[in-house]
Formats: sequence, structure tokens, C-alpha cells
Amino acid sequence: MTTTVEQLLARLGSGIEATPGVCGGDPRIAGTRIPVWTLEQYRRLGMTEAQLLASYPGLRAADLVNAWAYVAAHPDEIDRQIGENEEA
Repeated sequence: MTTTVEQLLARLGSGIEATPGVCGGDPRIAGTRIPVWTLEQYRRLGMTEAQLLASYPGLRAADLVNAWAYVAAHPDEIDRQIGENEEA
């Protein structure tokens, strides 16, 4: 059964892609090398959306909406990716 967030992402086009060999295959903002887990980690550390957009000039507000929707739909995956990258 899919969640409401997953259904919404499927209808709108998520703006999130994962490609083997790019950013370790982790989900990232489409057309960039910015992993979703990186944005979520910064958000957890207290960065605002305005700060994220200023730090990543190629990002748009819609990219953050897509990232947060992906995080909501896949929290265990994002937690695992953050943990793996903290250990590295």
C-alpha cells in the first residue's frame, strides 16, 4: 500500500532521482549531485530553507519541497544514509 506522500510524488513527478555511480546511488535532487540526506541532515542541524537555498544557489524552493516529501516517505532510508555518512 502506498502512502499519501508517495502517491503525491508519483503524480507530480518527484524531482528526486537515484543513479548507480552518482552520489553513491543515493537519492538526490534531479539534475544535481545534492543528496536528499545531505539537505535533511542540514535541516536537522537547524539550517533554514533560506539558508539552504543560499548555500546551494542551483536549488529552488520546489527542490526542497520534493526533498522533504521524499524524507517523509522514506525516513528509515534517510536515517540510514545519514548514519553511514557520519561514520565515513
